[in-house]
Amino acid sequence: MNQIDKFKDSNGEINRDNIKKIIPYDDPFLMFDRVLKLDKKNIVAVKDVKKEEEYFNGHFKDFPIMPGALIVEGIGQAATMLVRYNIENHEEKDILAYKIRSAKFSRPVFPGNQIRYEVKLGFKFKKVAFASGKVFIKDKLVSEAKMVLAMVNKKRFREKFSSKK
Repeated sequence: MNQIDKFKDSNGEINRDNIKKIIPYDDPFLMFDRVLKLDKKNIVAVKDVKKEEEYFNGHFKDFPIMPGALIVEGIGQAATMLVRYNIENHEEKDILAYKIRSAKFSRPVFPGNQIRYEVKLGFKFKKVAFASGKVFIKDKLVSEAKMVLAMVNKKRFREKFSSKK
């Protein structure tokens, strides 16, 4: 059994509270509410986009649209969960965005939408992983991105940069 499987419910889903136990994100910056599917190659996660989200106060004024950068961030967070599922002792690692190879936006996301992240793990080397993700509202493509994630030793990384704050 994978060490993350213990967080899945009887349907194989992971709720928001358990997501926070696996990846180092919290409100208001956690970009998905529930993992519907997680295996070695894929993750499917959803976010209910609420009108109370802070960024809607200024993006765009009087016409709220979810920022594209946050949509890509959601792909990255889902990819982080997927990478963690594929490495041993994942809690000893930080998974970092290393390179966004491409990002494309096809339609806007508004308050009240539910977005679905579908991320695939391309391949993984010792310290990097390649992922590609698509975001949907129902069956309509919203965005897609390809990225490279770095897997670093959490303790060493944080010690190295904690003195540079």
